[in-house]
Amino acid sequence: MNKEIISNTRTGEKYTRIAHDSGLEILIWKTPGQSVKHAVFGTRYGSVNTTFKTDADPDFVTVPNGIAHYLEHKLFENEDTDVFDLYAQTGASGNAYTTFDKTCYLFSCTDNFIPSLKILLDFVQKPYFTEETVRKEQGIIGQEIRMYDDNPNWRVFFGLLEGIYHNNPVKIDIAGTQESIARINADLLYRCYNTFYNLHNMTLAIAGDVDENEILALCDEMLIPSEDKGLVSVVPDEPYEVAVRYAEEEMEVASPLFSLGYKTTPPTPEDAVKYNVLCNIAVSLIADEITDFYKRLYDEGLINSMFSSECFIGDGFFVPIFSGESRDPKRVAELINEEIERLKKTGFDRELFEMTKKAYYGSIVRSFYAPGNIADVLINAGLRRTGNAFSEMEAAANATLEEVENFLREKFDTKNYSLYVVKPC
Repeated sequence: MNKEIISNTRTGEKYTRIAHDSGLEILIWKTPGQSVKHAVFGTRYGSVNTTFKTDADPDFVTVPNGIAHYLEHKLFENEDTDVFDLYAQTGASGNAYTTFDKTCYLFSCTDNFIPSLKILLDFVQKPYFTEETVRKEQGIIGQEIRMYDDNPNWRVFFGLLEGIYHNNPVKIDIAGTQESIARINADLLYRCYNTFYNLHNMTLAIAGDVDENEILALCDEMLIPSEDKGLVSVVPDEPYEVAVRYAEEEMEVASPLFSLGYKTTPPTPEDAVKYNVLCNIAVSLIADEITDFYKRLYDEGLINSMFSSECFIGDGFFVPIFSGESRDPKRVAELINEEIERLKKTGFDRELFEMTKKAYYGSIVRSFYAPGNIADVLINAGLRRTGNAFSEMEAAANATLEEVENFLREKFDTKNYSLYVVKPC
């Protein structure tokens, strides 16, 4: 077992990183005096990881969409009990989530932390699937898929991804489709579990007023050692151009919803944090509420308070996005493109840049004050496998105006965008 203290001179914060003999990375951030404790057990396995191989595989295999999310559901059931019933006995609140590139199981509690952690480590390492229980879950997840298909905000987001990408599975709902989940069986679930739920591919993140020695003693007792299988997961090759420039659908909405995204080459894992920081600063400087451009769109009645921007970034995908509600989405997209081209020539206002950078930096620092947020920062850093929990804060602190301007010129191609609109029936 190798142990190191990772600290930051700007804030004085620190946490412990343990490379456990089982293969698991364990991250522990102590918050003395705080009553709430959080634990997250995560794996680098999300909805985009449908094509993969290990050292034991002769070639890459592709499995149906939605298996990562399916596994998340099924792990909460074992042969004789339900995990939530066990958490109820310790007073912990348990949950889980699957994203495009990770799956995480978590709980929070004020008391009985070690008994609750024992439940977490136990059920995540003990899958139990039968053909009967798998078929039963297909109906439940199928209903979930239909529910999201009826959600206009969900549809406008995935409609954009369908327009951006030709082949990348990120354009498919995290839960999969009715057709893809119908092909999932117990054997496929076990294969994906044994491939991605290898401790070398996982991280345990803990934040709170906890006893590190107790945690490590429990991990020594419960973690089942695994061999590194040389896992490689890939996404299909993508052409540079978007798949569809414009598409729309009709739903029961009061006003049109839109999502505008710019396709660009995704970063390497080493560059992902910096990309994310530069992108977030850039989209804020283009169209945040404090900009003259935002006020112009608002005053002309083209947007309202629902307007927002984000940087959609992960394993094999990267899209700067502007979205909201508008009576004329095409005009909004046209004006955003014009504003981006103008800013490429003039650059950003330095005072506005400094203000935006400080606000962004401050939001990161504030996330270090609550155990729940800290656990999220830790698990994201651990599963990223590059940098540490302070990497985003450092990238924000060191970002320069010139870097953000260059990023805008290189990554916001106004000839390579897609616009998706959900309009009233």
